[in-house]
Amino acid sequence: MSNTQLQVRQLNAEDIASVSALARVVWQSTYPALISQAQIDAMLADRYATAHIRTQQDDPAHGWWVAHQGLTLVGFAHAMMESTDCKLDKLYVHPDTQRQGVGRTLFLAIQQWARRQHASRLWLQVNRRNTQAITAYQSYGFRIVESRVFDIGDGFVMDDHIMEQRL
Repeated sequence: MSNTQLQVRQLNAEDIASVSALARVVWQSTYPALISQAQIDAMLADRYATAHIRTQQDDPAHGWWVAHQGLTLVGFAHAMMESTDCKLDKLYVHPDTQRQGVGRTLFLAIQQWARRQHASRLWLQVNRRNTQAITAYQSYGFRIVESRVFDIGDGFVMDDHIMEQRL
């Protein structure tokens, strides 16, 4: 990590465009070997639309965090409560700052939030072939509990592991 200290805080409205731009950088670095460009484009358009993020930001069942080094956004995370479970929905770090503690710091913010929400379980979905992410999640204490193919519409599927950790 650079000499600039990492700062993690909750997302604000001014961060949304930067989060969407960083999502595209990370996805283009990670997913072309795993899913089609058409699916990447469709998922980015759906999940990172400004209105979609703003709606989640205003919902207390959702939590968003951003990680900055100086003025540079280097990562972000999103989680949501589902009854007594918390789903880690997004955890992305810029390719240039991966393996430097950014992901772990964001994960710890999510884990703390989930505990404050009285979640008993933290879970996520990860592409079965995304070995780098799977290894990171295992180092955070997650274990694979199931593998499934999810139809997400428009002819696209997600071939994922479901991973969890008890809180």
